[in-house]
Amino acid sequence: MFVLARRRPRPGRPDRAQALFDRVAGFANDLGLLAEEIDPRTGELLGNFPQAFSHIGLINAAAAIDQANGALPRHDADPAH
Repeated sequence: MFVLARRRPRPGRPDRAQALFDRVAGFANDLGLLAEEIDPRTGELLGNFPQAFSHIGLINAAAAIDQANGALPRHDADPAH
């Protein structure tokens, strides 16, 4: 789900992405850990736990939302430059 939050922010309008981010991050347990999947009906954490890829998605989505808010500079995708 963080992939959707990462792809949604637009300059000046990251509100929808922020709302989705907040909703998904709210499924973390009391230690802030996320599982591989979330049961949409019960909110139960399913699959591998804790799941590193879920946490990487959280970090990437947060950075994309911050970029859309102007809080972080955009970086060139080409690391050679």
